[in-house]
Amino acid sequence: MKLLFVCVENSNRSQMAEAFARLHGRDRVEAYSAGSRPSGQVNPKAIEAMREIGYDLGKHKSKSLEEIPQAEYDFVATMGCGDECPFIRAKKREDWNIPDPKNLPADEFRAVRDLIEKKVVALLDNFQP
Repeated sequence: MKLLFVCVENSNRSQMAEAFARLHGRDRVEAYSAGSRPSGQVNPKAIEAMREIGYDLGKHKSKSLEEIPQAEYDFVATMGCGDECPFIRAKKREDWNIPDPKNLPADEFRAVRDLIEKKVVALLDNFQP
């Protein structure tokens, strides 16, 4: 299953979603993330929030849609990029209304992280191509 998670900066939400898809989907998924206007770096708060649960997000990099495979995805989740999210070929797509955590305090950042994990786990458990 080929999954793509897209937000504006590709520094928080989509990075964490990609990480959770890799953690929970293991070898049954190909997970990617990208940004409509990538910041060029993964937010240190996201790296720390994921380190707390045993995932090294420091190995990830912020990337644009041009840097990911140009293919049809089984599922694309957009997260807050609205009109800035370009059309991406996908069998199924959803807009996940998840707040941008970049300026939130650590406990609220963790709550967004946990929400993303729940949505990714539900996707993996229920996805029907």
